[in-house]
Amino acid sequence: MRTLLRVLLLFACTVLVCSAAYAASVTGTVKGPDGAAFRGAFVQAVNTKTKVTVSVLSDRNGSYTVPDLPAGDYELRIKATGFRADAKTGVSLVAQQNANFDFALQTGMVHWSDLSVYQGSKLLPDGKGKDILFGPCFRCHGFQTRMAPTARDLDGWKDRVAYMRDVEHYFLSRQITDEKADDVANYLNSVFGIDSTLPKSPAEVPGYKDLVHNFSDEAMNIVYVEYDLPGPSRMPWSGAPDKDGYVWIPYYGPANRIGRLDPKTGEVKEFRVPMTATAGIHSAVAAPDGTVWIAEQGGNRVGKWDPKTQEITEYKDAYLPGKEETTAGGSKHTIRFDALGNVWSTGDPLSKLDPKTGKFTDLWDEVPYTYGAAVDASGNIWFTNPSGQYIGTVDAKTMKVSKWTPPSKGGPRRIQVDTDGTVWFDEFTAGKIGQFDPETQKFKEYDLPGPSASINAYALGIDKDHDIWYSSEQLDVIGRLNPKTGKVLEYPFPHSENAMREFFYDSQGRMWWASPSNNKVGYFYLAAAKTK
Repeated sequence: MRTLLRVLLLFACTVLVCSAAYAASVTGTVKGPDGAAFRGAFVQAVNTKTKVTVSVLSDRNGSYTVPDLPAGDYELRIKATGFRADAKTGVSLVAQQNANFDFALQTGMVHWSDLSVYQGSKLLPDGKGKDILFGPCFRCHGFQTRMAPTARDLDGWKDRVAYMRDVEHYFLSRQITDEKADDVANYLNSVFGIDSTLPKSPAEVPGYKDLVHNFSDEAMNIVYVEYDLPGPSRMPWSGAPDKDGYVWIPYYGPANRIGRLDPKTGEVKEFRVPMTATAGIHSAVAAPDGTVWIAEQGGNRVGKWDPKTQEITEYKDAYLPGKEETTAGGSKHTIRFDALGNVWSTGDPLSKLDPKTGKFTDLWDEVPYTYGAAVDASGNIWFTNPSGQYIGTVDAKTMKVSKWTPPSKGGPRRIQVDTDGTVWFDEFTAGKIGQFDPETQKFKEYDLPGPSASINAYALGIDKDHDIWYSSEQLDVIGRLNPKTGKVLEYPFPHSENAMREFFYDSQGRMWWASPSNNKVGYFYLAAAKTK
């Protein structure tokens, strides 16, 4: 048996080494309009067949390397805010080839769609309706991909606002009244309407230069690999790898599907849920037995995808009387599994589904609202309550609930448990990462760079080195905290409006993400720490 195991391990290592050895790469330099080396430009290699995109950054010398590209045809592109360069098309790569291409940037235009939400909040003019727009309207997306690029008249903006109120009725029905809807439409018409007096470029607005985010040389070594989805507006909420290497993607909004990505080919196969109204699928995670469980926020349901039939069965939970079809009356949010095989879902309230009986246990009295969820080594459920300002745990066997309040009360949102039992969570409204020791029951908090109330740390992940990764919803960056030193390093992201919800770390050292606004799912890794 041991001999067989050694042979299998040797074969696996050989496959990995050979696959890396036969991969192609693209190298070169990027120069600015002045002819000097340009740091921080994204160089992107797009496979024209699979549509898989690999993005890297030029370093302080203007040099870049796009590694590990399968043989095939590519298009090379440059992305640098305020600059432009012609794409290089018809690039054919063969195994082990190292192709060289240099880019010379020209001065371009900064667009409103290039901004982060934080920059937009500072540069867009004040007006009635702006607070609603940057409040409940931007809970799922910002202005960059769906508003700034398209000019509409007032009727057009009213139509879009009405559409969102209908699609997201379970959430927005109690957030946006008819009067507030008119305020939002009027504000959008004033800034992005056909007759808008807004400057064509935010660079023309006083204060723009002060809001430009600068990154360190060390931040240039990140690599992003991203996949397009089969159709528009899928709104992918996350990408969760399963034991077979597939990645499961919940589609939020009216798409009412989940996707299964094969990272090797880039193929995405989709499966539709039975619900016909907006399901608002917030989570899709594979269980150890190969089933995939999903949380439907819009219908207060949990769904199970069966690998044999490849169909989804839904389990509908009961609403609170008088609050039917609203999140306040019942909703499902984030899926996790306890040591006994039960399916837990955060939302309103924290709930447990017994897969054998199909019955829910709702903790309305103990935990009426929860957001993030994680499982510790004993199979117990950890959760956050942003509005209640606490984190907590439920003993899977006794159902005992314990709660603790962090010092900053910063609206804890996502939560993770490290292999040593340390609990980590992000504080959405405080600009901090929190640490909790279950043995000593003591907290420690780490400040994140930037305007604290507008960082909005969201997605959270832990890598093999026990570093903590987070995304900033407002600043469009991802960051890495080294708990040993307390140092935080920020990295740029290839797109504005990243809107990342969750990070999932896989066995190959890849941190998986999804960007709903950009309709993409992918992973990132550090070039110097690559394990693949």
